Amino acid sequence: MAKQIAVVGAGLMGSGIAQVSAQAGYQVVLRDVTDAALERGLAGIRSSYERFTAKGKLTAAEAEAALARITTSTDLDAVADADLVVEAVFEQLEVKQELFRALDRIVRPGAVLATNTSAIPITRIAAVTERPESVVGVHFFSPVPMMQLCELVRGYKTSDETLAAAREFAEGVGKTCVVVNRDVAGFVTTRLISALVVEAVKLYESGVASAEDIDTACRLGFGHAMGPLATADLTGVDILLHAARNIYDETQDEKFAPPEIMARMVTAGDLGRKSGQGFYSYEK
Repeated sequence: MAKQIAVVGAGLMGSGIAQVSAQAGYQVVLRDVTDAALERGLAGIRSSYERFTAKGKLTAAEAEAALARITTSTDLDAVADADLVVEAVFEQLEVKQELFRALDRIVRPGAVLATNTSAIPITRIAAVTERPESVVGVHFFSPVPMMQLCELVRGYKTSDETLAAAREFAEGVGKTCVVVNRDVAGFVTTRLISALVVEAVKLYESGVASAEDIDTACRLGFGHAMGPLATADLTGVDILLHAARNIYDETQDEKFAPPEIMARMVTAGDLGRKSGQGFYSYEK
């Protein structure tokens, strides 16, 4: 069983993974390139623990103990002794490949190298390492402390032992796992939601129906807990734009081609809940 977890990237996803790992009893190293990013990540974790404490889901002592299990660093060498490293950096192949080349040199033999990518094939990330059998997709969902699912994705050379270690970790932090046996772009979940969001945005962009009515149709007609445009706002319009583009670039399937309005929204900073404005308006 993994004892020490390292998370590279202290954004919303990375800090969320660090939070649930520490809460589950793991020693966690959280690494980012700047102290400011690490301070923001820790502040978010602390605030989330406070909310759980206020709701009676954690005691104050448990929250403090979990925080004490998290150490931070701007030095990538700090992750060298981890049993499992989770990458949670920008969703761009070149960025991830550069990081995995470095991790391959730094991290001890036998450790699991996991990527939180939501759309990039694991094989393309693993190919830059000397140990592709140790690379696996561990796709958490945002917000990590609240979302139950974790999508485990095999690369072409991912070993059974690596997949089993990733499952043990994900289940150890309280997630239910689904396994993707072939790492097609977008895997299962991102492929499905991207196709739905892209079509919903096209309907909205062309004036066929309002955002509210499109989402209501999916909630009441199909039993979805949340409509696709509200989901885009929750996930981040920028995140889904990048995911859809990655799948489209890989497949050239037009159903994944992002509508122009998504790119315009991202350029304008209308990213959804995190910016206060997306397909809906939110109080910040």
